[in-house]
Amino acid sequence: MSVTREKVSAVEPPEFAVTLRNAGLAGAGGAGFPTYAKWDRLEEVDSLLVNHQESEPNYYMDKWLGRERTDELAALFEGLLDRAFDRIVISVKRANREEWMGPLEAATDATIYEPSDLPIDGDATGIVAAYTADKYEFGMETVLMRIVADVVMKGGELPMDHGWIVQNTETLYNVYRALVDGEPTTEKFVHVDGRVPTHRLLRVPIGTPATDLLEAAGRTDGLAENEVILDGGPGWCFEIEQPPERFGVRKRTNCLLVMEESVVAENRIGSGGRVNVLAPAAWKQSSHETEPTETLEPDRVEVPLITNPDFEGVVVPSEPIVRAGDEVESGEMIAQPADGISVAQHASITGTVTGVGDRSITIERDEKTPTGTAETDAADPPDPYRIYWTWCAECGRYLPEPQLRAISPTEFVCSRCR
Repeated sequence: MSVTREKVSAVEPPEFAVTLRNAGLAGAGGAGFPTYAKWDRLEEVDSLLVNHQESEPNYYMDKWLGRERTDELAALFEGLLDRAFDRIVISVKRANREEWMGPLEAATDATIYEPSDLPIDGDATGIVAAYTADKYEFGMETVLMRIVADVVMKGGELPMDHGWIVQNTETLYNVYRALVDGEPTTEKFVHVDGRVPTHRLLRVPIGTPATDLLEAAGRTDGLAENEVILDGGPGWCFEIEQPPERFGVRKRTNCLLVMEESVVAENRIGSGGRVNVLAPAAWKQSSHETEPTETLEPDRVEVPLITNPDFEGVVVPSEPIVRAGDEVESGEMIAQPADGISVAQHASITGTVTGVGDRSITIERDEKTPTGTAETDAADPPDPYRIYWTWCAECGRYLPEPQLRAISPTEFVCSRCR
């Protein structure tokens, strides 16, 4: 049994949600809803549907993860089958099979369903690769559940009401990192496209200003008066109201699009603000980066306390546990989950907290600290106001230091595991 599979298999069902909450996971597919809220109902479900559709014509992060992070995902799936699910169904567009899916099929020994074979058998177990036709709407959760699992969701029903959890591939890669590596969510894969010289696929810290991504795509001149920036892919995006320097990448940000304002106005759908610009540009004929080619190192990040403000009222913003002037390291918890549906937030760069608001926490990289390192003065006393969090070596829960006991210089256990 692999180390990954062994670690995942050792997690008790209630601890999945606790770990994912404290690691700050939010849906990476676009909605940004707290991931743990689905896993909190783990004992009610027996099936996991992996949304590997990636319907946007300029998206590659999930396809790339499936092919280049095969070992991690396959081991995660095996561990989840041991502990949590009877079946894991990976749903993919048939057009992407040959180029992208070979390694994952082989590593998981998946049972194959062609489009004409769907929906899958109700008693199917293990890992299934369910291939669909190449239709944009198949990336939508309700449509995918109907096509693949023959489940029709009505009204306010959720997949969990029918025994399923649905997650996209990048979210599940973050699940792997939280459960196996003990890493919180501090970065995002983001495309930059539209009116930019070069399409980019970048790895960026959460909270990175949009200006940094635009510059990486060759737009160093700022936006013109007739241009706007949108958050999302060509078929499903929304205009960003803040100027690019004030908009920080969120855990749900998959793409930044620069478009002419007139094109956006002509392609709005309904009153919700959604924009569909699939038609006005030949997206599939463009030259695309199909793998992350650069990791950005911003001087400043603005980490949001709620990933998707549209959910506020259902989701509660995180509670800051740092103050302006505090020095923080990348990965350190800077906001704890509030009461209600809420997740932790973590520093995505090493630096100094320069602002704590009710919507975000701003961190600036110290000029004296080289990227990727942290300098500490041994003579400085510990900050009595800072709360340190770490992982229990036994159950994997992420807890404040007062609730843990050291069993070695680098390992701790919680009161439940002593």
